[in-house]
Amino acid sequence: MKKKHTIKLLVLATLLTSSLMLTACSGNDAANNTNKPDTSTNTGNEQSNTGDTSNAPTNDSGNTSNEPTNNTGNTGNADNAGNTGNTGNSSSGNTTSPSNSDNQTTVDIKAMLTLAKKGQVKGIPFKADTGLIDEVEKDWGKSDKTDSAGKGLYATYAKKHAVIGFNKGSVIFDVRSDAPELQKLTLKQIEAALGKADKVTKNGSDTIYTYEASDTFELRFIISKDTGKVDHVSVYSPKDTINNMAG
Repeated sequence: MKKKHTIKLLVLATLLTSSLMLTACSGNDAANNTNKPDTSTNTGNEQSNTGDTSNAPTNDSGNTSNEPTNNTGNTGNADNAGNTGNTGNSSSGNTTSPSNSDNQTTVDIKAMLTLAKKGQVKGIPFKADTGLIDEVEKDWGKSDKTDSAGKGLYATYAKKHAVIGFNKGSVIFDVRSDAPELQKLTLKQIEAALGKADKVTKNGSDTIYTYEASDTFELRFIISKDTGKVDHVSVYSPKDTINNMAG
């Protein structure tokens, strides 16, 4: 009986051991199955990361698309610059003639001051201070008329647009010109070229604007009240108004 009882105990122990082993195996399988969803979750994260990775090219693509857009903008600016250039050309085209005309007028007026330093007026070959009325008459002939005025005599040569002032010693002290191109000048143009006059005086309704050309000569612009423009221009030598040859 004891032997049978012992055998039963061994069988029971064996069964119990097998049962425990099966239970352990089942627990391991369950644990393994439980880990599989985690693995799928990780896979999901990987897919999510993959999604992020897919966004990266998209952003790069966006940046790439922006670069041509910016270039297009720059091109637009270039076009605008071109238009601005055209506008400048257009404005320049509209103002070219007046601008060139004004510049030429300024040059001409300054040239008159340069000649005045030598006692001359443009278009008249005779000089104040050193020239004689005899030389004028020899070259141009007798004057249309000769009048006494101020401190001397004035010989008028209408066709030459010239009046020559001389003293009793025949020395020229005043060379005047009323050439048509001079009579187009305005005070504004004169002052733009030479600045303000050194002296302003009146002679009846005319205004005389005097510029000191040198120690010897004055350049005078006589402007008519009626026209507001130059009536005539004079290169004047004050010291020669005195007749040094008078007895």
